[in-house]
Amino acid sequence: MTDTPAVVLERVSKSYGDAGHAVTALSDVSLQVPASQFLSIMGPSGSGKSTLLNLIAGLDTPTHGRVIVGGGQELTHLSDDARSDLRLRHIGFVFQSFNLFPTFTAEENVAWPLGFVGRRWRAAKVRAAEVLEQMGVDAAARSRLPAELSGGEQQRVAIARALVTEPRLVLADEPTGNLDSQTGRAILDVLLQLNTQRGLTVIMVTHNAFAATYGQRTLELRDDLIVRDVHADSEPSRKGPVPLHR
Repeated sequence: MTDTPAVVLERVSKSYGDAGHAVTALSDVSLQVPASQFLSIMGPSGSGKSTLLNLIAGLDTPTHGRVIVGGGQELTHLSDDARSDLRLRHIGFVFQSFNLFPTFTAEENVAWPLGFVGRRWRAAKVRAAEVLEQMGVDAAARSRLPAELSGGEQQRVAIARALVTEPRLVLADEPTGNLDSQTGRAILDVLLQLNTQRGLTVIMVTHNAFAATYGQRTLELRDDLIVRDVHADSEPSRKGPVPLHR
C-alpha cells in the first residue's frame, strides 16, 4: 500500500430536504481507506451505505465535511465536469443490476467508456476484448447482447466495463445481489483477485455476511453512523480464489 489514502472522509454529514423536514443519511462520519485495501460496508437498509458510496463517487455532495479521493482531490472543490472526469478515469463502478446497455453487445458495452477518454472505436474494441478475456468472458459471449448472457456473464461484463479505463478505485454496490450463491462467489473471487494481484482499492457495499468476509476490513453502518470498524485478523476467504483468466 502507498502512504496516501485512496479515500478520506472528514466529519461528513449528509441530509436531504429543507431545514424543517430534513432527513439525515450520514452524521459526522470520518473514514480513511488506504490504497489497495478491500473494504466491505454492511448495514440495514436506510443505514447510509449507498449514500456513503455516492459521496465517495462524487455523485452526491456532503451537507458538511470533506470527501477526498484520487490522491488528494477534494470533491467539493471540483466542478461537475471535473468530478465526471475523475469518475471516468479513476473510479470503476459495479452495480447489482449490471446496468448494461441492452442494445449493445458485451464488447460494445465495455468499449463505450473509452470514447470519452479519446480512444478510437477500433482501438477501444481491442482493449475491451482484452479486458473481457481477463474477466473470463469467452469470444462467443462478447458478441452477444446482455439478455443473451447469464447473470454471472453479465456481471463479468460489468466488471470489465468498470476496469477498461484502468481505475485505481472500484466501488461495488451489492455486486452479488442478483446472483446465485455459486456465481456470486465467483464474482467475489474476481474482485479479490483485482485487489490482491493488481492492488486496486475495492469498496463493496453488501447485505451478505459471507461476502463481507472477502474484505480486509468491514464497516457496519447503523442509524447514519459507523458503529463497527473491524480489521480481519485472518483471511480464510482469501485462499484459492478463481484466477481472472479462467
